[in-house]
Amino acid sequence: MSMTSTIDAKADSSARAAPQFKPLTKHIGCEVEGIDLREPLAPEAASAIYRAWLDRAVLLFRDQDLTQEDLIRVTGIFGEFAPLGRPAHTLPKGFAKILPNIMLISNIRENGETIGALPDGEMMFHHDTIHRDEPHKATLLYSVEIPTYGGDTLFASGTAAYDALDPAMKKKLEGLRAVNFYVYNSVKRNDKQAVDATSQAVHPVVCTHEETGRKALYVNRLMSVRIERMAEAESDALLNFLFDHSEKPEFVYTHVWRKGDLIVWDNRCSSHARTDFPADQRRLLLRTTVRGTCRPY
Repeated sequence: MSMTSTIDAKADSSARAAPQFKPLTKHIGCEVEGIDLREPLAPEAASAIYRAWLDRAVLLFRDQDLTQEDLIRVTGIFGEFAPLGRPAHTLPKGFAKILPNIMLISNIRENGETIGALPDGEMMFHHDTIHRDEPHKATLLYSVEIPTYGGDTLFASGTAAYDALDPAMKKKLEGLRAVNFYVYNSVKRNDKQAVDATSQAVHPVVCTHEETGRKALYVNRLMSVRIERMAEAESDALLNFLFDHSEKPEFVYTHVWRKGDLIVWDNRCSSHARTDFPADQRRLLLRTTVRGTCRPY
């Protein structure tokens, strides 16, 4: 057999590979096995992966060795690219370029300036771009450099959290809408003057997933600041109850990163958080996002 035939057979075998799915927790997360994302996926495999993603909200692909072009191609499985939020200030060592639509998440500093976004420390639970009228549908995050400990990402199932509420609370939440701000720890929830200067959007406290039809809690500790037409004390009490409830361990998958991990999460029905990590150790991940197709109603 010629070398060309061997390569063609390998590519054909990869394209025909059927993914296997292993749940990571009872309520959220699934590891996808048997797939090398460097190779194009057969339509049947891509469809199976997408269905598993809708069912489990978070997919994990371990031990991947992806180029930026690979990451762009895989993102397309989940929808249309969302506009890039924050481009890289400086290229990290070993990178000749950063493609459009790829964001760096990194604490690496060159000449005293971070090369990427969201560089340091702990981050509370949040939904990406909930402060916009049409939030992103999905986020993909691929690990290039990882510290020896810390920097874990926690994913919470808003669907499981909603399902576990008692009927009286579900009734209470019907029709309620929350105000969400782009804060990222820089603005206190009661600092109304500062908050008014940031990006903001109003969404239902409970959203209905446009594809699955399932309901999920759609408020989070970092960005949801108040419930419309509700007294401040009552709003704070209700939101704090929902934050505590949605972050219960039984609804959460904690991901300990390894180099070569790719995770994709459904931003419509899950929230995520980050643990602290050593400031003197390098952390670099590549991120893409998928445009939302509608408001989460």
